[in-house]
This record gives sequence, C-alpha cells and structure tokens, in this order.
Amino acid sequence: MGVFSKLGQTFGGSGSKGMNIEEYMNSAEMEDVDLLHEPADMYVKPVTIVSEDDVDPIQEELSKKNIILLDVSELNKRPTTRSNVIAKLKTYVDKINGDIGQIDENRVLITPSKVKIIKRKKSGSK
Repeated sequence: MGVFSKLGQTFGGSGSKGMNIEEYMNSAEMEDVDLLHEPADMYVKPVTIVSEDDVDPIQEELSKKNIILLDVSELNKRPTTRSNVIAKLKTYVDKINGDIGQIDENRVLITPSKVKIIKRKKSGSK
C-alpha cells in the first residue's frame, strides 16, 4: 500500500477510490498550512487595503500577534479615505501597544502589541 493510499484512507477515502491528494492540498482548509516549517508564534502578512471595510480583518490579524505589511497604493487614489483608515489603524495600534510606521509611499508596517518599530535610521560607522 502506497503513502498516498494511506493518506487517502486517513482522510476518509476508501481503498480503491482513494482521495485526490492534489485536490485536498488545494482545498480551503489547507490554505494556511505550511508543511515545510513548524508553526510560528507570529507571521508577517502582506495585506492590500482598498476600503475602510478592510480595517476589521487587519485588526483581527494584529490581535493574533501577526505583523502586517500593508499595501495602501489603492487608498493613495483617495486621500481622505487613506487618512481615515490610517487614523483608525493608529488608534487601534496605540490601544494594543503596537506600532505603525510608513515604509514608503505605498507600504505601511503595522506591528502587534509589544513589537516596536525603530523609526530612525542608525548611522553606520565608517
């Protein structure tokens, strides 16, 4: 009996019918599983924000202790919305003792509680 047959039986497939392992690996429940590494305490998650409705999922990720690399390029087209979103995120980050910092025109780094960003460049010794 092969490895894939055993996996198929383990995950509910019957002997001859089996289970399509590729289909299982592409399923929604496997979306966040990293088979090559142990689970981490926190993750760096790239997120693109397009509206104020996207603030709640970002706050949820921060509450899970994940670091957010936020792409705000879509919001740059709407400066008022961008200001509102950044203000909401800053208020939340201050409340949880996290941090927020702009990397460049299109990217913002947001950290969960007890993770701080050093916002000034340290000059190198010559």
